[in-house]
Amino acid sequence: MTRHFSIDAEHAQPVIAAVKRRRGRRAYLSGLSAEHAVASAYDARGADLLAIRWRGQGGEIDLVLLQDGVYVFCEVKKARCFDEAALRLRPTQIGRIRAAAAEYLGLTPKGQLSEVRFDLALANDRGEIEIREGGFSHF
Repeated sequence: MTRHFSIDAEHAQPVIAAVKRRRGRRAYLSGLSAEHAVASAYDARGADLLAIRWRGQGGEIDLVLLQDGVYVFCEVKKARCFDEAALRLRPTQIGRIRAAAAEYLGLTPKGQLSEVRFDLALANDRGEIEIREGGFSHF
């Protein structure tokens, strides 16, 4: 016996919206968890955490740290595996991070003359962290 289901579009919309909200909330919490794990890894390396999710007019920076006199702007990406996470960093996002970093440096004593590094931190589904120092400094 074959059953046929009809979906009432009017009633499907709230269900779809709720599923998207749950998925978005889960992604937000997963990203937040990855950021805190990465911040802990930097702490273990002796870096000082200056800001989490710092937002300027140019965009947002996941982590701003100071390590041995170098301002570190770190983008955190989480995915099933490290390679998949690394692919999530897009050139347009790099531009926004750089613009926000320039704005942040304007608040520091040496300003644009400060020594900086742009790191890419990756988190996988097993909770492992990989920090690629200077991961997108060359762009």
